[in-house]
Amino acid sequence: MTRYRIALFLLLATSSLLVWALPSAARQSTVRATIVTVTAGKPSEFRFTVLPKKVKHGIVTFKVTNKALLPHDFKIAGHKTKLLSPGQTQTLKITFKKAGKFPYLCTVSGHAAAGMKGTLIVT
Repeated sequence: MTRYRIALFLLLATSSLLVWALPSAARQSTVRATIVTVTAGKPSEFRFTVLPKKVKHGIVTFKVTNKALLPHDFKIAGHKTKLLSPGQTQTLKITFKKAGKFPYLCTVSGHAAAGMKGTLIVT
């Protein structure tokens, strides 16, 4: 009889722990990274196309492609790609912990002044 009570107690304790732990694990697994496509040289040589322009805070992956004729890079929130030759692609993974407006630009001399800049909105 004592073994039966101990086994029942352990079963109930394990079940209670699972009932408590599973919902929190499920919430963590639903967090998904946002993908932002960045195209340098579109619609013109000294412009970026950034889609979407507004993202939720959390992990954001930027897929940066240079479709221009000149080398360009992409800098946002203290992170920067290498200098991308025409046709090259690089990804940046950044965690935005809070909402705000985050400026981005090409750091090649004169490119931001020519129009290679903008702002990403994080909600």
